[in-house]
Amino acid sequence: MHYVKVKGILSAKNGMNLYRGCLHGCIYCDSRSLCYNMEHDFEDIEVKENAVELLEKALKSKRKKCMIGTGSMTDPYIPLETELGNVRKALELIYKYGFGVTLITKSSRILRDIDLLKKINERTKCVVQMTLTTYDENLCGKLEPNVSTTRERFEVLKKLRDEGIPTVVWLSPILPFINDTKANISGILDYCIEAKVYGVICFGMGLTLRAGNREYFYKQLDRHFPGLKERYINKYGSRYIIDSPSSIELMELFHNKCENYGIVHNNDRIFEFLNTFEDKCIEEQLSMFDSRYN
Repeated sequence: MHYVKVKGILSAKNGMNLYRGCLHGCIYCDSRSLCYNMEHDFEDIEVKENAVELLEKALKSKRKKCMIGTGSMTDPYIPLETELGNVRKALELIYKYGFGVTLITKSSRILRDIDLLKKINERTKCVVQMTLTTYDENLCGKLEPNVSTTRERFEVLKKLRDEGIPTVVWLSPILPFINDTKANISGILDYCIEAKVYGVICFGMGLTLRAGNREYFYKQLDRHFPGLKERYINKYGSRYIIDSPSSIELMELFHNKCENYGIVHNNDRIFEFLNTFEDKCIEEQLSMFDSRYN
């Protein structure tokens, strides 16, 4: 862990990462890619020590309320968050200034902040995004060794459902010859159906590999799946997009099952939902006004 001071915290699209780097150890993590110009070891967590201060300044100065996002590059609920509490401080500011929020995580640590998430969602909108990769708990331990298991994430989704907090699942990545099976896709979707998620984001049955994360991924294949690295190299070479040989039938299964159970499976529609700010206080006032004069 090391500390840095940064010049800004919110991106042009109102996303933020309070930390940089991760300890979850997911073997496929794109954030390891060299194109992100990380100047320290991925496991050496960079803590943006003035992030909370910058966030408050940014929220104060915004003329228009919006959704604030976090988790696109680094899971906000890495183990260090338990000690530092910067995500909770950020959520307190988001609630204080009346903004909405959406978080992407694979950790059950998010339940620590369920009180704040619920308060934000009652006033505006809070959406929790959870990545689900494999239905198989043993396989999960190999693919995502230092994070909440799929079953634990499913339990989180159900608790959020019970609190009225909308959820979105990322069905990603699907690794050829590892978790690209109908049983896996169906198992994950069964979890989504029971948890009543709003939508499932899926960009295809496969993964992306580029310099930085490709080398780490192949190293982990040698460790957990001996011989599979050579199969990848022979079939895919140095491609960026790695599609499962079963991609077409798995995508058909995905779309059909989501459609049958009323789960949104159009990525554009889901992102529109994630990015649309809602002021429920104003909506309630307008509803009361309309009811008086209708």
